[in-house]
Amino acid sequence: MTSPFLKTSLLAAALCATTLACSTGAAAQTPTAAAPQAQAAQAVTSQAVAAHYATLVYANYADTLASAQALREAVLAFTAKPSAETLAEARKKWLAAREFYGQTEAFRFYAGPIDNDNGPEGRINAWPMDESFVDSVQGKPSAGLVNNRKFAITKKNLTAQNERGGEENIATGWHAIEFFLWGQDLSETGPGNRNFEDFVDGKAPNADRRRLYLNVVTDLLIDDLTALVKAWAPDAKNNYRAKFVRGGNESIRKMLVGLGSLSRGELAGERLEVALNSQDQEDEHSCFSDNTHRDAVTNAKGIQNVWLGLYQRADGSMVKGPSLRDLVAAKDAALADKTTQQIAASVAAAEGIQAPFDREIIGGKDAPGRQRIQKTIDSLTQQSKDLVAAANAIGITKLTLVQP
Repeated sequence: MTSPFLKTSLLAAALCATTLACSTGAAAQTPTAAAPQAQAAQAVTSQAVAAHYATLVYANYADTLASAQALREAVLAFTAKPSAETLAEARKKWLAAREFYGQTEAFRFYAGPIDNDNGPEGRINAWPMDESFVDSVQGKPSAGLVNNRKFAITKKNLTAQNERGGEENIATGWHAIEFFLWGQDLSETGPGNRNFEDFVDGKAPNADRRRLYLNVVTDLLIDDLTALVKAWAPDAKNNYRAKFVRGGNESIRKMLVGLGSLSRGELAGERLEVALNSQDQEDEHSCFSDNTHRDAVTNAKGIQNVWLGLYQRADGSMVKGPSLRDLVAAKDAALADKTTQQIAASVAAAEGIQAPFDREIIGGKDAPGRQRIQKTIDSLTQQSKDLVAAANAIGITKLTLVQP
């Protein structure tokens, strides 16, 4: 979310303490968590860890861009010939692309290319979305930019409208595309079920503008992802990556700020805790597609990727190299193992959350779905404390969180 409800003070309390109690609870281990242990015994430098992180970031963004380009091809096929089949294919490609983008959320919160003052994060992944700002909704058939024929649908204009007049006035990004593909989620048992005829001339008002909007907003997403890939591309003299790999301990601090901020403030807080407390579907991250459970898993997995220095690419190959875990293990092997196990437990807990998420949050505190979400929140909260302790072990005594 572009403007989290949780305040910096809450996050600082969770993540910036200098003395932290260690949990004695056993956490589940996974083969992935144990994989880098042999490497940890070798001498690892901050520069080597920062350089490998840059390689991992680039690979993840490159996979995200490629999957978004596949989404664009499916969107173009759908808008050229709207049908139930072409709509289903576009939805499939959106879901596939989100698997990669969700892991990149671990690269945020330290004023990097994604969320510095000029960063595109607000255009890419802002939420929750007031869908009536963009298009017609139940009870408001003439709502939104689509139905205002005086509004010219261009990249420039959509960018200018994004979050204009309120943070829920989302006009661009993954969730705007999601809304066009699925429509409002009016079902308790499944996602939105927009009819492809909303995009067919003569079947729905302003179908031509709906097709145009979907094409333009998808192209804008491609532009923003392309810029992120360029920022982290290797062999460039003056891009962000070139500066990052020379950053030494400051780059390590940024990596840990990203993991800690996502762990407690964003994922445990904004994406899980807020919805759990409100029991409101409008606080669900990917509410139109009912993909929120996967958002939680991929975000948790992104944290694990960075901690372990591992990332599985779209082609199945593995990116492996010096990691934060290795740095910490050289100073405190027990703490490194504990943090590794806790992060693995968070991934496993997130994988336990069932779809649809908007039903998991309903009920009393003993409801099974609410307990699954609370278990994930608790694990992520402990993990954030372990990450602060890990930072302290390598001489980083303060993690000041940066809000997007």
